[in-house]
Amino acid sequence: MSKLAFDPEILPIVSVANEDAVPLDRLTPDRLKQRFQQAPIWMPEIQMEESFFTGLSFRPASVLIPLVLRERGLTVLLTQRATGLNHHAGQISFPGGRFETSDVNPIETALRETQEEIGLDRQHIELLGNLPDYKTGTGYLVTPVVSLVHPPFDLMTDPAEVAAVFEVPLTYLMNGKHHQRRVFQLPDGGGQRNFYAMPYEQHFIWGATAGMLRNLFHFLRA
Repeated sequence: MSKLAFDPEILPIVSVANEDAVPLDRLTPDRLKQRFQQAPIWMPEIQMEESFFTGLSFRPASVLIPLVLRERGLTVLLTQRATGLNHHAGQISFPGGRFETSDVNPIETALRETQEEIGLDRQHIELLGNLPDYKTGTGYLVTPVVSLVHPPFDLMTDPAEVAAVFEVPLTYLMNGKHHQRRVFQLPDGGGQRNFYAMPYEQHFIWGATAGMLRNLFHFLRA
């Protein structure tokens, strides 16, 4: 499904996760570095999104999860995709994209795509580590690369790819009370699909982006 045939923002909320927030002392740069260097035993949340892909194999891709060091605390940098794109048009996402043969590894894909999409130079990016790969309903096997981003930096978006860039406090996204479960009915009696949503101000974060944030949430709470 290349274009959305429904408005996810008006779909009913079936539940709110309501788990306790990640403790504030774990959301500092030093504690995040320690967490990735000495990863705990934890279980990624199983997502049903991959079951909607009917192709033969998933295509590799990567995204950068940029945690920006601000005086008021870490924020998560997100993009709103351009409305003219064939896939996920207008949706909220992390910067990133498909693996290319010139990329050495998934991290290189994330860094290259981030620079191409929003102009964030890699000299400002401090890599922390990867989260487990995430399979999307559109057939991508996405490697989420978590990083710290050191200001000051300039951004220059590619208008063909990105309509806007904004930041959300990490503390907001790492609080289960802001994690909603919503549901829509598939056409022709095909059942229903549940997905996570994390509305913030005028932004509606959902789908794969919310799913990867859920895994970051579990990783930091473990």
